[in-house]
Formats: sequence, structure tokens, C-alpha cells
Amino acid sequence: MRLFRVVRKGHMETLTVTTAAASPKGSDKIWSMLSHLSAFFGVGILLPLVVYLAMRGESDYVASNAREALNFHISVFIYTLCCVPLAFILIGVPLLIVIGLSALVLAIVAAVKASKGLCYHYPLTLRLVS
Repeated sequence: MRLFRVVRKGHMETLTVTTAAASPKGSDKIWSMLSHLSAFFGVGILLPLVVYLAMRGESDYVASNAREALNFHISVFIYTLCCVPLAFILIGVPLLIVIGLSALVLAIVAAVKASKGLCYHYPLTLRLVS
């Protein structure tokens, strides 16, 4: 952010100009999208972890997306573990279905946001990795 002072006949105005951050490269977007969609490939927690550890020094965009995906996949795993004992009293089965469907939809939404160069913040996610 840059501040400019403009002086006009006896009074001073402050003009604030914000500069846009550089848009992410194509490979950064692909790594971010793969981090969010890793559950579809069967490597839910592993891929975002590897991408986060490998790319955190190179690209803040990829690191923040991988961190969000990693936190989301860990949270879904914890929520699923909590529902397993509840499945014996039949409350956990509908909860597991809701968790699965919401994880599917939210991962797709996050991948679309990542393809547009944005970082999606998942709702109800435990921020364990920071």
C-alpha cells in the first residue's frame, strides 16, 4: 500500500493506492487445486502435506492453499473418527453421510476458487497447521 499526499490550495489530502499482488503462475494453481482435490485421488492428507512442505518456501499462494487443504482433511478425519462410535446407536450413519457429502462439495468449491487464484477458507475447520 502506498500513501500519496496531494496539496491543493491550503489543505492536504491523503490518497491511498493499493497495489495488487502478482497473480499466481499456472503451476501454482495446479498444485493448489491438487491439494484440495487430493481426497479424490486417495491421498487425502498425504498430498497436501507434501505440497505444503515442498512449496512453503517458494510460493505463499501454494503454501496457504495446501495448508487450508491439510487442515480440512485432518478435520474431516477427526470428525469421521468421532462418528464411528455413534454409528452403533444409528446417529453416526447420517452424520457420516453428511460429512462425506460436505467434504466432496467443499473440496470442489475450494478447487474452483484455487483455479481463479484465490485461497478458500473451509468452514468448521480446525486450524491445526499454521
